[in-house]
Amino acid sequence: MTVSPITVCVTGAAGQISYSLLSMLAAGNVFGPEQPVTLHLLEIPPALPALAGVVMELLDGAYPLLHSVTQTADPSIAFADADIAVLVGAFPRRAGMERKDLLQKNLPIFKRQAHALNEHASKHVKVVVVGNPANTNAMVLAAFAPDIPRANISALTRLDHNRTMAQVAARLDVPVQSVAGVCIWGNHSSTQYPDITRATVDNAPVFDKLGGFEIVARDFIPTIQKRGAEVIKARGFSSAMSAASAIADHLRSWVCGEDHIVSMAVPSDGSYGIKEGVFFSFPVRCMGDGVVEIVKGIEIDEFSKRYIDATAEELYAEREEALALLE
Repeated sequence: MTVSPITVCVTGAAGQISYSLLSMLAAGNVFGPEQPVTLHLLEIPPALPALAGVVMELLDGAYPLLHSVTQTADPSIAFADADIAVLVGAFPRRAGMERKDLLQKNLPIFKRQAHALNEHASKHVKVVVVGNPANTNAMVLAAFAPDIPRANISALTRLDHNRTMAQVAARLDVPVQSVAGVCIWGNHSSTQYPDITRATVDNAPVFDKLGGFEIVARDFIPTIQKRGAEVIKARGFSSAMSAASAIADHLRSWVCGEDHIVSMAVPSDGSYGIKEGVFFSFPVRCMGDGVVEIVKGIEIDEFSKRYIDATAEELYAEREEALALLE
């Protein structure tokens, strides 16, 4: 039986994250070894020559599952009939910029992309926002793409989730695949809460082995919150390779389903007291075909509540700043 290609649009397609991501999409590492992929690659006009080089490499890779590639600076072409949209491209944070400045630069970008997605993409399109501030950019996108169900829009916190798993594994000298029970609450920012209070290794609790509340607060949580900055400090560039891997994980879980609980920033439904109207990272179950369920009934202790409240307050403030800027 012939399988129809899935159309994936990637914005910021000549950037470092996309450079690592595109080969994974083309090779079948995301949607499976039987699923052909059509790539629609969007860039700003000055980056089109670099994008042409990326497309040359994709073609030279001779990927059997790569059905076709379109490169463009026109969102209406890039988002045409897209089944998946990965919004990597965004105005980067520069020295001296506050988060409000970043919002001001990126809101018009995501507003324009929302209109194009709403008009040209598949009505079942699934959108993952990567460009920062990702949670609030996702909120803006949802506001200006009314025909796309809010449940079909998410923001990436899987990188933070993966970092948390990796740190647990490294500190306990165990394989990362034996780690479970971690999650990311809140914003993809330095206020995020990497929750390991229920972390397990081979189903055995390990929070005490990781130092308990005092060590976790002093060392573990800041390590995850500041990991991106540490990569930039060491490498001179952002964490593109691990970000691309996290995007692939996010899409695979979302579309194909996932046995384990993972972290995604999704529209709040009021769970855990988080106000509706923001995109908040929760522990979720991915049921496949884009169906995501927020894990209910987790008992939140006072230690965790302080962190969750702090990251929620940041998102509420961002929401108000975004609404004011949009007005």
